[in-house]
Amino acid sequence: HFADKGGWKVDQQFDHIMGSSYLLAHGLGRPVTNARTTVTFPNKGRYHLWVRTKNWVPGDWEAPGRFQVMIDGKPLVHVFGIRSGWAWQYGGEISAAQGDVVVELKDLTGFDGRCDALYFSGSKEGVPPNGLKEMLPWRRQMLGLPEVPPSAGAFDVVIVGGGIAGCAAALAADRQGLRVALVHDRPVLGGNASSEVRVHTLGIYGKGEDLLKGLDTGHWPNGSAKATHDTAKRQATMEAAQRVTLFLSWRAYAANTEGARITSVDARHTMSGEMKRFSAPVFIDCTGDGWVGYWAGADYRYGRESRDAYDEQWEKHGEKWSPENPDKLTMGTSLLWNSERGKVQVPFPDVPWAMPVAKNHKATSGEWFWEYAADGLDQINDAEAIRDHLLRAVYGSFANAKEDPKNLTLRLKWVGYIAGKRESRRLLGDYIYTMKDMTERRAFPDTVVEEKREIDVHYQLEKGGFLSRALFHKTRGTYYIPFRALYSKNIENLMMAGRCFSCSHIGLGGPRVMRTTGQMGIATGFAASLCKKYQTTPRGVYKTHMRELRRLIGYEKD
Repeated sequence: HFADKGGWKVDQQFDHIMGSSYLLAHGLGRPVTNARTTVTFPNKGRYHLWVRTKNWVPGDWEAPGRFQVMIDGKPLVHVFGIRSGWAWQYGGEISAAQGDVVVELKDLTGFDGRCDALYFSGSKEGVPPNGLKEMLPWRRQMLGLPEVPPSAGAFDVVIVGGGIAGCAAALAADRQGLRVALVHDRPVLGGNASSEVRVHTLGIYGKGEDLLKGLDTGHWPNGSAKATHDTAKRQATMEAAQRVTLFLSWRAYAANTEGARITSVDARHTMSGEMKRFSAPVFIDCTGDGWVGYWAGADYRYGRESRDAYDEQWEKHGEKWSPENPDKLTMGTSLLWNSERGKVQVPFPDVPWAMPVAKNHKATSGEWFWEYAADGLDQINDAEAIRDHLLRAVYGSFANAKEDPKNLTLRLKWVGYIAGKRESRRLLGDYIYTMKDMTERRAFPDTVVEEKREIDVHYQLEKGGFLSRALFHKTRGTYYIPFRALYSKNIENLMMAGRCFSCSHIGLGGPRVMRTTGQMGIATGFAASLCKKYQTTPRGVYKTHMRELRRLIGYEKD
């Protein structure tokens, strides 16, 4: 909640793991400018400082993410970011005058120091709570926030997740006159296509070119700064939508239900901590991780099914590349990065803490195959560890490359810190989309999405490594996705668009790219309008109004 964040970034990705967003000193090895804010002390006196922070690479080396706290321009003696795991680190006793005091965070390394919160107490006794169950209500009390979030207003549909799928869903619903709340936990839209992740969009437009053209990207190299232009285009497109209210930097954290229906979704602002409750008759989960469905109790799957899960003739019709028995492996998370060459020599700090991951690997940029997944690591619950593993790979590989005399003038230009995920939870619908549906190019009476690209799934090249390979299977033509895979089988008023749609692990391999998930968004946005028009559920749309939905998308003629 610092008023001036300086060079520190707001990182909200791991709220579910450690309890909040936090400030990240992502300086690529160069200390970032101080974050500053003003704190009003009620009384003059002595205060004890606690700082919630983390040493993100504990080991036999100096912690990479060290920082100090400054009070009215003077740095305190204690150095923070040196304790393993998220915890409150004691910062000593300070003397403060009554009234306003300037507090600053001073980054010492540029290597991703992280600060969650500062707590000033009149007593040294009693470390603030650290477990999520105890800490979250304590934080709410400290910030003076209500137990029940105030209403965000009246909406016809609430869409959580502002990637390409969520934006497309919002535009389709807006076109039909719906009042839309688009809740997104970053300040920019686009998800993996945004300037923060920088993956170009792939796939075909299907019937949705007129809506998707204002959202997608050019085919620039992954990691390119050209993503910034396309992010601005997307922002302008969404701001022009008359009935869409954008709630940027709002992270959803709960879904409230009555029976098998969602009544509302709660979210808090990633920078102020303010909370809001979003209510509507229908909800669309475009979070990628299937968060809304998960909170509401929707059925879901995670990991790989067995090769014969959907057909005993697995060699011909089953889930190719799948294991004999189901497991929890998924495709991995990527972190893109690049460097640039200058005219003068640029030193790069020693990074001994990165070398156990990078080893002898040398690189000056990274593509999609800088990807990490591992047996025993969960793409949701271990997301911070996965992202940090990739950061170590980047810094260590670049340090190795800098040892070559020809790279003396090379400097890191951009390294992502927002992770680009491929797979996690898949919410289950009335239909589970499989590899067989693609290879046989099965047509459905409720087709709402189409695609042509090959099936590809990714696997780690080396245990504990950070590079992956893709396995490809040609589909030899257009394949189709039914509407039944875009609504929950057990939560009556929930639809999903994006990589959390109802599919098998291999079934995700073809339609997981962003133009295809954008088509899913369009289908769910139009379906939301029919839910309102006929006072029905998504399943009711499938049973009674499928022809009208397909006409809205462009598959049926009047």
